[in-house]
Amino acid sequence: MAEFILTGFGDEIDAALDVQMDVLERLNIRYIETRGIDGKNIADFTPQEARRVRTRMRDRGFGVSALGSPMGKIGVEEDFAPHLESFKNLIEVAHAMETRYIRLFSFYIPEGKDPAAYRDEALGRLAAFVEAAKGSGVKLLHENEKFIYGDTPERCLDILTAFPGEILCTYDPSNFVQCGVDNRAAYEMLAPYIRYLHVKDSVYTADKAALDKGFDTVTDAHRPAGQGDGQVKWILEQLKQAGYEGFASIEPHLSNNAQVPGSGADKFACAAKALRALLDQI
Repeated sequence: MAEFILTGFGDEIDAALDVQMDVLERLNIRYIETRGIDGKNIADFTPQEARRVRTRMRDRGFGVSALGSPMGKIGVEEDFAPHLESFKNLIEVAHAMETRYIRLFSFYIPEGKDPAAYRDEALGRLAAFVEAAKGSGVKLLHENEKFIYGDTPERCLDILTAFPGEILCTYDPSNFVQCGVDNRAAYEMLAPYIRYLHVKDSVYTADKAALDKGFDTVTDAHRPAGQGDGQVKWILEQLKQAGYEGFASIEPHLSNNAQVPGSGADKFACAAKALRALLDQI
């Protein structure tokens, strides 16, 4: 039987972890995909700092669904060595936070360039991540994101088949919308590899495409689940039929959407309500 375990990016509620937990507790969500904690990115934590954060979360009854890391969210031509060292630290942070998942990306392609020309470089860098994670017990989850090598389902599949069982898929329907991709075709291509789900929706706006370096700078194209072009309800139906058992991570990206008023907490609650409504329908 399918099971969708709700989690979310608490930093879209508030920078402060205590506020994140207060709001999530009221929404009966007991996991957090950690990205920003007290104004600091998860990639900048030491394992010792992470252990202290984990204690605070455990004391409140919260688990960590994944590290919402920025690994692979640099240019494919940028210096990789410091990034790899940061990733190695994140493996220890994952252990300290008691999670087995690290979210990552496949590097931004220079504007106007053919991604195929950067395949070897992108996959070579991912191979270094895989090698660093071997024997750690940590699972690597590649997220589709606009302007990276793996921004289309075809190139996501290329990555997933190049590293079978070593890199799995975090599926984000909204990000595929932003790339002009049909989610039904994308889902059918990637379904065997989906291990984790990001839940947000959007409408296609080629004129507003921009690098998503942080949720506070995203466009107003994003919507609560089921209110955009992401076929979110259909995807949830397919996952249910496939017996999906895993996390559905709420990532509202509504900070610049004036149609959803209020604070970060209000916008997160709206996104959570929209997801629960779709789950009720299926």
